[in-house]
Amino acid sequence: MPDSKWLESTTAFFRVEVDGVEIGNFQEISGLEASIETEDVIEGGVNGYVHKLPGRMSWPNITLKRGFTHNDALFEWLSEASGSGFTKHGNKLSRKTAAIILLDGNGKQVRKWSFIGVIPVRWGGPTFAASGAEALVEELEMAHHGFTVELPSPQLRLCHCRWWRSCCLLRRGLLRVRRFVLDVWARVPT
Repeated sequence: MPDSKWLESTTAFFRVEVDGVEIGNFQEISGLEASIETEDVIEGGVNGYVHKLPGRMSWPNITLKRGFTHNDALFEWLSEASGSGFTKHGNKLSRKTAAIILLDGNGKQVRKWSFIGVIPVRWGGPTFAASGAEALVEELEMAHHGFTVELPSPQLRLCHCRWWRSCCLLRRGLLRVRRFVLDVWARVPT
């Protein structure tokens, strides 16, 4: 039988907030990843491997897709970053904070990704075709300076792995062994 947490996360939708203001629910989000560049350092006399040193971290742009709605918060945010909205702010672009909140089928938060230094870089409107029956979809791409991940507050369980019973029992057993070793160590004469 599949894990119920897995089932909850497959029937989900995503809410996006910018500076705490909800800009909408989305059906598809891509680009949620990070990569670290590495530098190879070859050490003389060591022929078994090459040292890999971590370098800069980079994040691709995030692409948000949703069905077309009457809510204009998404387009308003984009217009602040370009054209007359940009000149109205003295040709200065203020970066914002954003959050992508994964919600289960009941609207309960499963996970939250918080982004810093966010700016919209591309908006795509729906494609109109009289012969097509596809839903109208709008798309927003945003650049950012990185993200953090937040889990909801912990439940009664000690951990959230799939094997939580054996994991927690193992953790309790290790604590008992540690206490036993400390008791024996305390009895050893110095």
